[in-house]
Amino acid sequence: MVCGKQFVNRKSIDKYQIWIEYVEGKQTYLQLSKKYNISTKTIQRYLSELKITKPIILPSNIVLLMDTTYFGRSFGVMLFKDALTGRNLLKYYVKNETNKLYAQGIDELLNMGFDIQAIVCDGRKGLLNLYTNIPTQMCQFHQVAITRRYLTQNPKTEAGKELKAIVQWLKQTDKESFTGLLNGWEIRWELFLKERTINPLNQKTQYTHRRLRRAIRSLKNNLPYLFTWYDYMHLKIPNTTNAIDGHFANLKQKLRNHNGLSMRMKKQFIDEFLKA
Repeated sequence: MVCGKQFVNRKSIDKYQIWIEYVEGKQTYLQLSKKYNISTKTIQRYLSELKITKPIILPSNIVLLMDTTYFGRSFGVMLFKDALTGRNLLKYYVKNETNKLYAQGIDELLNMGFDIQAIVCDGRKGLLNLYTNIPTQMCQFHQVAITRRYLTQNPKTEAGKELKAIVQWLKQTDKESFTGLLNGWEIRWELFLKERTINPLNQKTQYTHRRLRRAIRSLKNNLPYLFTWYDYMHLKIPNTTNAIDGHFANLKQKLRNHNGLSMRMKKQFIDEFLKA
C-alpha cells in the first residue's frame, strides 16, 4: 500500500531554501512541515539555527534615504538605504526614533567610506539641518501629510480648501511655481490669517485660524528643504522616502503571515528581509 507521503533525506534538505520560502514565500511552519515531511518543531529548529550573513557592500557615492518604522510601541527599525542602487546599507533596532541615532548612522556610513551626496528624510525637528554640508531633501509625502493633519481632509474655510489644493501640487511641480502659489495664497489671505477671537476662558484674544496658520508656517519653514532635488538635479535625489516606506509596508505584510514570533526570530526575519 502506498501511503502518499514523500520521504525526504534530512541530510539533503537545504535549510537556507526553507528559510527563503519562509521569509519570501510566506510559507508557515505547518506548510513547510507538510512539504518536507518533517515536524513543525524541526522546521522551527532549522530556522532558529540558521545564521544570517550580511552582504558585503563596497563604499561608493550614495544618496541616502533614511526612515524608521515601528512594530508595536517600543520596537522599531531605523533603515539607511541608497536611493541610487536600492541597496539597504545599515539598520538599527530602536525603541525611539531620535536625531542622535540618525547622526550615528550617517557617521557610521561615512566612516565606512561611503560618500553621501545627499540625504532624504522626514521633517522631524532638527533632522533637516543636522548636516549642513550635505544637501538634504525633506520627503514631500511627509509634508503633505503634516499639512493635511492641520487642514483635515475637508477644510471648512475657503482659505483652507485653497491651501490644500496648492499642497496637492507639491509632488508634481517645480520650486518656482510652488513658491509662487504659496506666496500668492499668503497675500490673498493675509487679513484672514490675522483675525483674532476672544477666548471665553481667559478673556484673552487668540488667532481665530490657528490650525491654518500652523499649516502655512510648516510649509514656509520647510520650503528650503522641499526642492533640494530640484536644486541638485544632477544628483538624482528622490523627492520622497517612498522607496523605504514601500519596503517597510512589504516587510510588515510578510511578518503578518507569521504572528507570534519571538523577538529573536522576528529580528532574524527582519535581518534576512532587509539584508542590512
